[in-house]
Amino acid sequence: MRKEIYEKVLDFKRRFPTTISWRLKQHSKLASELINNDEEILYAFAAQKAPNSFNVFSTFICVLTDKRIVLAQKRLLYGYFYYSITPDMFNDLTLNMGLIWGKAIIDTVKEQVYLTNLSNGALKEIETVLSKYMIQKKRELEMGDLKDKKSVTQMEKDLKEISKNGEK
Repeated sequence: MRKEIYEKVLDFKRRFPTTISWRLKQHSKLASELINNDEEILYAFAAQKAPNSFNVFSTFICVLTDKRIVLAQKRLLYGYFYYSITPDMFNDLTLNMGLIWGKAIIDTVKEQVYLTNLSNGALKEIETVLSKYMIQKKRELEMGDLKDKKSVTQMEKDLKEISKNGEK
């Protein structure tokens, strides 16, 4: 198991303790098994994957790698849920801030992914991370093989720094 994901999720949870999440170690272990060895982990956080805030038992680990966004949940008895969002499938990001918790909606070509029960303070950090990530990845897709390696490595360093210390 790559403990890196679990550590990043715990750092996120320490910065935003009002985010509702359960069984982080089991979900993180599953996510680490589903991520390929050639992928680099940039950022990770926990949220409920449900369209409304009343479902508090659907914790997913969301991991941004240098190639895709992975969402993973280990089921209680057996099995798991797994979603992968590649940059070419990403359309838009919407944030909704409520009285206590917020919601991030990732719009993809096929569906909308609702990440709820996030601490209101976490919304700004998640917006920054996902926006930087998607802008860079869309730029890479448009440029093809002419990737700007300097901006790619700078973006990866920025996301790792935010993951470790939070947004400044």
